[in-house]
Amino acid sequence: MLTIRFDRLDLRPGHRVLDVGTGFGRHVYECARRGADVVALDPARDEVVGTAETLRSMAETGEIDPSRITGVLRGDATRLPFADGSFDRIITSEVLEHVQDDVAAIDEMVRVLAPGGILAATVPAWLPEKVNWMLSDEYHAPKAVGGHVRIYSKTELAAKLRSAGLDLAGSHRAHALHTPYWWLRCAVGVDDDDHPLVARYRSLLEWDIVERPLATRIAERALSPALGKSVVLYGRKPAGVAAGDDPARTVAGAAGPAVVAGVGS
Repeated sequence: MLTIRFDRLDLRPGHRVLDVGTGFGRHVYECARRGADVVALDPARDEVVGTAETLRSMAETGEIDPSRITGVLRGDATRLPFADGSFDRIITSEVLEHVQDDVAAIDEMVRVLAPGGILAATVPAWLPEKVNWMLSDEYHAPKAVGGHVRIYSKTELAAKLRSAGLDLAGSHRAHALHTPYWWLRCAVGVDDDDHPLVARYRSLLEWDIVERPLATRIAERALSPALGKSVVLYGRKPAGVAAGDDPARTVAGAAGPAVVAGVGS
């Protein structure tokens, strides 16, 4: 399930891509399929290991070129272990709402983005998220480990991206059909995955992702501007911004985060 639109990202073969907070890698897989040189970074070991294993399987079956996978790393979004200007494209999807110092994280992503490069940032949209918080204390921090620590408005996220030096290059909403699902989960108990209503709705969403029927595609497009669970912003780093270090094609090493699994040739 992809949240960003790759036509807005303007991704091309050979682009260097960093996925910050990759989770289980849904966006990095698509970037690799499209011929980008990808690096996946996440603070959680399980997600990093799972992403590496999936990328390895994709390479073994010929779905992606293994030489395109630079590495899969554990790391902190506020202290990225890369040289200035190392990446042509950066994706951070449903991550910043978990980060206490989101300004530092955004500054770091802009630092390692090459001049002229594009950052795609997605966060939960204000209204769906506000309802979730009202329905369930367990959904968000401080009770939930790794929970959401803020509710963004589109205006707030846009202002933070601009303050970090990006020129905004478009926005949209996504995943309208997922908004009622999360309202339902928060209403019955966010950890109650086996609740009959939750299970039925989850089965519907899984069927929709696999089958992509026309009816739900039309509904998604019509409802997303108002009910989309995620808001997505795209920012471009001005071409005249100088980088402090040489933006080499290889990832710069640093103390701290380490490569857990590489899947290159």
